Amino acid sequence: MGDFMKLYMHPISTVCRPIRLLCAQNNISIEEEMVDLMSGAHMQGSFATLNPNRQVPLLVDGDLHLTEGSAILKYIAEKYELAAYPADIKQRAKINEAMDWLNTGFYRDFGYNLVYPQLFPHHKRRSDECHAGTLAWGQEQSKKWLRLLNDHWLGPDKAWLCGGEISIADYFGAGIVTIGEFIGCDFSAYPNVKRWLDRLKKLEHWGDVNAIFAGAVAGNKEKLFLAV
Repeated sequence: MGDFMKLYMHPISTVCRPIRLLCAQNNISIEEEMVDLMSGAHMQGSFATLNPNRQVPLLVDGDLHLTEGSAILKYIAEKYELAAYPADIKQRAKINEAMDWLNTGFYRDFGYNLVYPQLFPHHKRRSDECHAGTLAWGQEQSKKWLRLLNDHWLGPDKAWLCGGEISIADYFGAGIVTIGEFIGCDFSAYPNVKRWLDRLKKLEHWGDVNAIFAGAVAGNKEKLFLAV
């Protein structure tokens, strides 16, 4: 099994950071090519041809192209038979469930209705009233999802989302939940979520994989945002 995978990524990307962390933690060689989202490189001819979505991540492994972060995590975990995605069909079903839950309702409201509209001009709504309404909705719904993450998915006793061992659902979830740090969320109202994130941040390669992300978060410290 040759190590010829290539990941087109951006180091701050919500869905690229989990892939890079999984590979780093498991000593998996992967060639990385940075796609500069800030300069619009993802919209340019060569990359747009490779990935018509014009987004990162994109994994290329021989003739296989994968464009969704969740699918890429599953593929890498299966290819290298990682413990983070056990072969047992019921364990996998629970991990898939957690990843789907994070990627649908949670990410939609937290990412696209609360965090991103406050960070990116192209996510700003067409009127101030519409924009304020989006953020208010996003804030209220995000609180609901965070309560579920805190009380149901984690609870006071679970170290990880799907049991006693870290899984690709934790890697994936960490990328999504930490985007709240951009707008000043400290998650103190959700102690089980905070405990889970603190555990993830103790992973050996968390610091180096998330260094540029942490720098971007630090650059927002003095700005005022609507947070949860």
